[in-house]
Amino acid sequence: MSRATEAIYVRYQVTDLTRMEIFLRDFGMHPAVPSDGRRLLMRGSGDAPYLYEAVLGDKPCFLGAGIRVASREDLERLAALPESGPIEPVSEVPTGCERVRMRMPDGFEIDALFGGVAAHVVTTVPDLGFNSAHEKPRKNRAVRVTREALPVRRLGHFVLHVTDHDASVAWLRDRFGLVPSDYLGAPGDEGRVIGSFLRVDAGKEWVDHHCMLVLGTPEAEVHHCSFEMDGLDAVMCAHDFLLKRGYTLDCGVGRHLLGSQIFDYWRDPFGFRIEHYTDGDIVNDEHQPTVFAGTADETTQWGAKPPKDFFE
Repeated sequence: MSRATEAIYVRYQVTDLTRMEIFLRDFGMHPAVPSDGRRLLMRGSGDAPYLYEAVLGDKPCFLGAGIRVASREDLERLAALPESGPIEPVSEVPTGCERVRMRMPDGFEIDALFGGVAAHVVTTVPDLGFNSAHEKPRKNRAVRVTREALPVRRLGHFVLHVTDHDASVAWLRDRFGLVPSDYLGAPGDEGRVIGSFLRVDAGKEWVDHHCMLVLGTPEAEVHHCSFEMDGLDAVMCAHDFLLKRGYTLDCGVGRHLLGSQIFDYWRDPFGFRIEHYTDGDIVNDEHQPTVFAGTADETTQWGAKPPKDFFE
């Protein structure tokens, strides 16, 4: 079994790269390399060479995602499996990274990546601290923020609708060693698992509550991709900026139940759901999974509740 360490990018096909670039810039990304007219690669403020790839095509669709693995031996094992391509260099950006492209049961392309040089981390607004009732780290410093396009830090997770939940989870477990943090049960039938929040398995080390959610549905498609922001002020300022720019708010701002993230969902120009978030849970191997069998609108602790068909 190979071992994943993090999810690093998502890949979409769109019909207009210029429209997509304008939106992604407003969402908090900037080009990793100049577009060649066929492909757009966008990065954030973290060390990933890019977070989002958009390729030009005749219809909008989700293509797949990239997941980093722990060793080149992991790539070699994965390349030998069915529905896997060969080990090849990542030529889109000059990182020295290698990948193996694989197909999930529903056809999503999942890349395993290893190696390469980390991208330069972009300096962002310093963390001034949050003065709660219990602790007040911000002293002699006032908060002054601007409603503008603020940088996303990294890809946090993505969510896939799949036609066979158990087969897809097994595929991800066998190839990447992903393990469940929590489950979604069928409303009224908690014993029937229809969704799994999956995280990388790092033992005692702390990791994100999930890097993927896999949800069984009649049709295979992406639900959303999600990018971490540098705190609540960043989420709220970006929220106001995106509203001013006339983009479509899908659901936000609120706090999730599973994973605890403060979320803000938007629709891109092609109708895909994309999320800003902050303050998500981190867990290790002492975490015990739970099963939630409620409806989508019951997954919000406070703030904007998603519609009941949010996960359909």
